[in-house]
Amino acid sequence: METSTFKLIETTIEDIQQAFHDNKLTSVELVQAYLDQIEAFDRNGPKINSVLTINPDALEIAAELDEKRGQNNQGPLYGIPVLLKDNIETADLMPTTAGAIALEENFAKEDAFVAKQLRNVGAIILGKVNLSEWAYFMSQDGPSGYSSLGGQVLNPYGIGVFKAEDVGGSSSGTGAAIASNFAVVGVGTETSGSILSPASANSIVGIKPTVGLISRSRIIPIAESQDTAGPMARTVTDAAILLGAMTGVDEQDSATQKSAGQALTDYTPHLKKDGLSGARIGVDLSFLNNEAPEERAIMDEAIEQITALGATVIEVAIPKSSFQSDVLWYEFKRNVNDYLRTTPAKVPVKSLADVIKFNKQDPERRMKFGQVELEKSQTLSDDPNDSTYLEHRETDLRTSTSEGLDLVVKEHQLDTLLFQNNRGAAMPAKAGYPSITVPAGYTSSGHPVGVTFSAQAFSEARLIELAYSYEQATMKRKAPDLESY
Repeated sequence: METSTFKLIETTIEDIQQAFHDNKLTSVELVQAYLDQIEAFDRNGPKINSVLTINPDALEIAAELDEKRGQNNQGPLYGIPVLLKDNIETADLMPTTAGAIALEENFAKEDAFVAKQLRNVGAIILGKVNLSEWAYFMSQDGPSGYSSLGGQVLNPYGIGVFKAEDVGGSSSGTGAAIASNFAVVGVGTETSGSILSPASANSIVGIKPTVGLISRSRIIPIAESQDTAGPMARTVTDAAILLGAMTGVDEQDSATQKSAGQALTDYTPHLKKDGLSGARIGVDLSFLNNEAPEERAIMDEAIEQITALGATVIEVAIPKSSFQSDVLWYEFKRNVNDYLRTTPAKVPVKSLADVIKFNKQDPERRMKFGQVELEKSQTLSDDPNDSTYLEHRETDLRTSTSEGLDLVVKEHQLDTLLFQNNRGAAMPAKAGYPSITVPAGYTSSGHPVGVTFSAQAFSEARLIELAYSYEQATMKRKAPDLESY
């Protein structure tokens, strides 16, 4: 898909802004080109099925932005289309559903803080994307990328080759859509692996920020101790630009208070080609997929490349906890009940118990793969001072920080830990620590593999340096071949 003078596929924010500057492209033309791309390949052709709702005002907003172009201080996201995961509220004609039929009438009266931040810098919210229902916290018996409302998202690299639904979750739609060039950048959310998994599975860049760097207000929750929104893009540069636009202290999310003085509004000065030079990087080989020789070979090559770029890679042993935590289930009940009480009158559910009952009224359509996670959560206490909950949360924090990531980082004086895809997501997720994943290559069947860097709280700038250095030296990402379907 192209305009008369502009190539859409694999374009970047910088490419687009240059085209705007040279009067070779308008935001209206760009939005229309993405709508055409979605129509051709998401709705038709291979039917990726990633975009759940198109913003009916997108072209009108683009026209207004075109008229104002060149006025005041307009940043890199001005006039840029962005796709949001459909658990992020927007005050427009798009509902916020989490992929659940129960929420198909959930039209918000106010933007999420993240959406406000994006609109404030001139980004165009192009639409909402499908996801694993309730952010994959309904049932894990079904595939990632499936929701009762939106159906199955497909992996654009896997159609006819490997399991096409192996798209990663729960930000499946964001991952598939950005990989398929349905927008420039997208926003996902993560509790544990839900940005890193679909980003690596769809050969894009994903940043799971420190909890508190980006507000969660007016985003359908799973667990307050681990939830965060984050950028997903085809390049580290674009992900860094999007990250800076979304930071900020929000009085509606107390976790953001700790980001004051830690957050940046511009991470692009940390796009350093020599970012890996002198870095100390730990890798626990047991976190690599040693059962898949081709994937292991890709990771071995990545480690060699990282070493060649001046980093010292140290084999470490990351302590593994066998503790079975129920923190997410405790917090889900409390957080979702709080959220549902604020939804419009037309929404037929006002509590988790209501959701479970609603789904049972039409199980084939509303809970095709069951709702075991919802039902487990409902059996637990929603008291934030419940002794078992507090014990589980304390154990999570201790085993992921002082007895986990912090311990290894301090012992070996590391800048970061290196993982494959989202295989090491749980520990930094429980700690509230950041990670970034970057394309590392493909198996012979075309299955993408990513390298993931994780570090301590508010180390996003350093992680971007490491990821950018690796990306620029290797340039592994290839666009999926959608034209052949």
